[in-house]
Amino acid sequence: MTHEWYSSYPEGVPHEVDITAYDSLLDVIEEACANYSNNPCFCNYGKSLSYQEINDNSLKLASYLQNQFAMKKGEKIAIMMPNLLQNPVSIFAALRAGLTVVNTNPLYTGHELKHQLCDSGATTIIVLENFASTLEEVIQDTPIKKVIVTRMGDMLSFPKSAIINLVVKHVKKMVPDFKLPGNYDFKQCLAQGDISKYTRPTVTQDDFAFLQYTGGTTGVAKGAILTHGNMVANLQQVSAWIEPFIDKGKEHIITALPLYHIFSLLANCLFFMKVGGLNHLITNPRDMKNFVKELKDSKFTAITGVNTLFNGLLNTPGFSDVDFSHLKMTLGGGMAVQASVAEKWQKVTGQTLLEAYGLTETSPAVCINPMSLKSYNGKIGLPMPSTDVCIMDDDNNILPVGENGEICIKGPQVTQGYYNLPEETALVFDDKGWFHSGDIGFMDEKGYFQIVDRKKDMIIVSGFNVFPNEVEAVIASHHDVLEVGVIGMPDEQSGESVLAIIVSKNTQLTEHDIRLHCELTLTRYKIPKRVEFVNEVPKTNVGKILRRELRDMFVK
Repeated sequence: MTHEWYSSYPEGVPHEVDITAYDSLLDVIEEACANYSNNPCFCNYGKSLSYQEINDNSLKLASYLQNQFAMKKGEKIAIMMPNLLQNPVSIFAALRAGLTVVNTNPLYTGHELKHQLCDSGATTIIVLENFASTLEEVIQDTPIKKVIVTRMGDMLSFPKSAIINLVVKHVKKMVPDFKLPGNYDFKQCLAQGDISKYTRPTVTQDDFAFLQYTGGTTGVAKGAILTHGNMVANLQQVSAWIEPFIDKGKEHIITALPLYHIFSLLANCLFFMKVGGLNHLITNPRDMKNFVKELKDSKFTAITGVNTLFNGLLNTPGFSDVDFSHLKMTLGGGMAVQASVAEKWQKVTGQTLLEAYGLTETSPAVCINPMSLKSYNGKIGLPMPSTDVCIMDDDNNILPVGENGEICIKGPQVTQGYYNLPEETALVFDDKGWFHSGDIGFMDEKGYFQIVDRKKDMIIVSGFNVFPNEVEAVIASHHDVLEVGVIGMPDEQSGESVLAIIVSKNTQLTEHDIRLHCELTLTRYKIPKRVEFVNEVPKTNVGKILRRELRDMFVK
């Protein structure tokens, strides 16, 4: 196939990367901890852990899992907590013990948690006490045998650690009562872990690193198998793209997306560790007031997020007063970046909001815009090195430049499939090995790809395709709109029509105002036939608008 994007590659970025540079993520962790031992690695609530401290603590916990729990290579361990220092320590410990990490959303309901634990076969879980009551509801019906419970302040310095734990439990009442028989205390596990008894397992690129669950916004969550080889390949691809534009050992990235999300896990946790950066963990990014305060106290050089996160910051008082003089990279992914948000971000921060594209099944990075991009371009970027991307029609024919079709991907970062779901796996891979993303887009003559929308979210009005992202972007550009979600609804005349659900900044905003605004940009069949105003649109924990829930709420 042709590779139109090569001609648009930034100078110095190779067409291919060495995916054999590391045998596993263990090599990456060990190399970073050795190269940057005295540098700060992760910080949270004012406490910083150096690379040496991350190394030692993760080895202690790995030793404990190997010896006290007798966990064997390949066993599954669930990690259920927000962005706390305990999170990367637990992830690295599990990987260094040769285990497979099952990243688990702490806001799961008991039903969702039970499905993931049973589906993955996880036998051990590390959980923040705030969410232990949810585990208690279902643990008897899961394979879990051992539970390690941690508290918010467990890795902070005394007396702050004790104060935070006390306030969280007894003042803010954020810890529901729970009884988990035979659970273990995180701090005690660290204290009892003996580095001298740690045995480094033989881990290859074929071994499972993560079972990363996906599909929760459209159906039952499926575990995408991400091997050490998948993750190493994507780290090498991201490194080839970004490293020429950063200073190793000197970067400071804001990590607001939870580490259980693949975007944050790869781009922030693993990549910025690989290059000696400092990950500034934000535990509760929904608390925008305190989030902005942390930004004001930080000399950050990079930040990643989703559109709703950037939009939330831009609409928080005081954000424009943050010092952006050190900022050199803003990376948006996980959902479509809206032009109105990107333009306002550049106006306020002076930096381009770079859009990238990926999926859980691709570890995640597939496409990214050049780091030197001067302004938002509405594209998801160019395919990364060692990655083939094409546009296919419904008969799996590759389409020419400019035509809309499904985005399909090949590359060493692509999953081998869904765990224990061969039929689901067969649905997303064709007979030539292309992974079908379910996203509709096109490629331009310079090799840049652009998302049009999710295939399954497409609205068909009188035979014409309407892509919700396009309508959402137009409505979001209205100065009185804070957030918007667009879905299709049944219509006797046209089959389907467009429904917009809006969170407004102005109580005087009307349905008529929205239609007038849309008429300036959209053809008539794309203009919402119905508009609903709400106080909040349902979103995933990382900010993706849940169109499925909007349909449940408004389409009867």
